[in-house]
Amino acid sequence: MRAVDIIAKKRDGQELTSDELKFFVEGYTKGDIPDYQASAWCMAVLLKGMTEAEATAYTLHMAHSGDTLDLHHIAPFVVDKHSTGGVGDKTTLVVAPLVACHGLPVGKMSGRGLGFSGGTVDKLESIRGFNVSLTTEQFMAMLAQHGIVVSGQSADLAPADGKFYALRDVTATVESLPLIAGSIMSKKIAAGADAIVLDVKVGRGAFMRTLEEAEALAHLMVKIGQGVGRKVAAVLSDMNQPLGAAVGNALEVREAIETLHGDGPPDFREHCLTIGGKMVELAGKAGNLEAAKQLLATSLDNGQAWEKFVEWIVAQGGDKNQLENPDQLPTASIVETVNAPQSDYIAGIDAAEVGKTGVELGGGRQKKGDPIDYSVGIICHAKVGSQLTAGTPLFTIHANDRNKLDTARQRLLEAVTWNASPVPTPPHTLKIIE
Repeated sequence: MRAVDIIAKKRDGQELTSDELKFFVEGYTKGDIPDYQASAWCMAVLLKGMTEAEATAYTLHMAHSGDTLDLHHIAPFVVDKHSTGGVGDKTTLVVAPLVACHGLPVGKMSGRGLGFSGGTVDKLESIRGFNVSLTTEQFMAMLAQHGIVVSGQSADLAPADGKFYALRDVTATVESLPLIAGSIMSKKIAAGADAIVLDVKVGRGAFMRTLEEAEALAHLMVKIGQGVGRKVAAVLSDMNQPLGAAVGNALEVREAIETLHGDGPPDFREHCLTIGGKMVELAGKAGNLEAAKQLLATSLDNGQAWEKFVEWIVAQGGDKNQLENPDQLPTASIVETVNAPQSDYIAGIDAAEVGKTGVELGGGRQKKGDPIDYSVGIICHAKVGSQLTAGTPLFTIHANDRNKLDTARQRLLEAVTWNASPVPTPPHTLKIIE
């Protein structure tokens, strides 16, 4: 079997066999297939696509390119979630303890933020002492003892994905749906979860800009998961405006804490209940999604989820005092409110612009390895459909540099569009695919 023949076969739009895909994935992971041939193959896949059978086989070979976790000696059923990213997406901080407090172990490996999509690991590291660098043994022990663990992604799980992702990033092949699906699902399969809920964001602040694109990706990931014996569902949600109010690492931790105390922005609370509810439903702990959401809402309001959150964070080295006194989390030196310049209805808040503004303030990365400022960020005081009077708060900027704050103020004002007539509140959950 030769790599060039596999490239040519896909170039001509033919379906690759599982053995051919295994040969290519293993060869590239070991270094036997060079970057230039893998680049050509990725471009052929981008242009010609893959069948569901191909995508499933590719994902499975990626998952088995390194270690795989078997968590069944810890619990008979383990759940996980994956978000395709977004602005203000601190969902894991609420959903993980919310689900885990109902006896469903949540073992999750998360990434750092890149571009304007914040990373769960960065948010958690804004809590003093929190340790995301766990060995496989520590990961398993945490899950067994506490029923919840979130760590950085292990290089030992699906190493083929790390190589292919880095290559796609510099060869203009990131947009290929089967390669995206394979990247996401291979890591989730390798991590050992029995049920996976995919949190697929749609809109200006998301990777998938249209509902049609998001649906195609979600359907493919669900099919791949089912093809390897996992229970999978995808929740498609709006990301044309930021999720919740807070954008920025420590600010988002504070908002998660508020939500775990039964408060928090309504859209964020509802999103967490939907994602968590789907995890509970897939695990058979509730008869349907509405029953699952009601069960979880009770746990938010009675403090059960908050207690699990504190147990989890402290177990991974986090400072309990910061959780109980969120004002002790990293705080910016300059805090300024930006008021509404006119009296009208908000027709749009460009999530991408808000996210990029957060990066410019220092709260995100332009490239891997960039340092970030945990204290900076933005609070959005209004949503699409809100009626504001000139002079009332629109945004609050948290900054450590006066020049960056001035730039942020201008960008945020330009990110808002207005309408003199009432604007309907857009739906947050767009579709659920199972």
